[in-house]
Amino acid sequence: MRKIIALEFITLDGVIQAGGGPEEDTSDGFVYGGWQVPHSDAVLGNVMREQMSKPFELLLGRKTFDIWAPYWPQHGDFWPAVNTVTKYVTSNTLSAHAWQPTVFLNENIVDKIKQLKQQTGPDLHLYGSANLMQTLLKHDLVDELWLKIYPITLGSGKRLFNEGTIPAAFKVTESHITSTGVIIVNYARAGVVKTGSYT
Repeated sequence: MRKIIALEFITLDGVIQAGGGPEEDTSDGFVYGGWQVPHSDAVLGNVMREQMSKPFELLLGRKTFDIWAPYWPQHGDFWPAVNTVTKYVTSNTLSAHAWQPTVFLNENIVDKIKQLKQQTGPDLHLYGSANLMQTLLKHDLVDELWLKIYPITLGSGKRLFNEGTIPAAFKVTESHITSTGVIIVNYARAGVVKTGSYT
């Protein structure tokens, strides 16, 4: 059985939308695209290179796929594996694309993702894909969260956690702090939420 690992860039108020550039995702009037860029440093770069070099296949929502498909074939020197690994894409309308190898999950998406997890193979890495993330969290399908938490708030935008996220406990498996204040932290699922009392 393989894991689903969500690699997300996130603000203090939970926004994950369009961190990479102004035109990345302007849906719902989002105007802060590119909020990650001023916080880049060597520590963050080294962590990203390490995470991107692990064995993986991709699980992407349609919006993220639409952003990545024209970009990565032109920038394969930076991340060659992204162009050769299998990309599983959730979409209600798209069933074929020139960026291969790509498999489209058009119906019964939750069941198909559960089947993917049961297969042997590398872990499934998910970037961005805010709507898909909500579905995965609602159905307890995320095994690990590899977060980069940025020291800003935006007040609006697509968020990592929304209504429907189930209660769940996590444990820290790795952490770093960059020179610009980005907290890099990896969490793995650790069972159910426990409660207690100080009285």
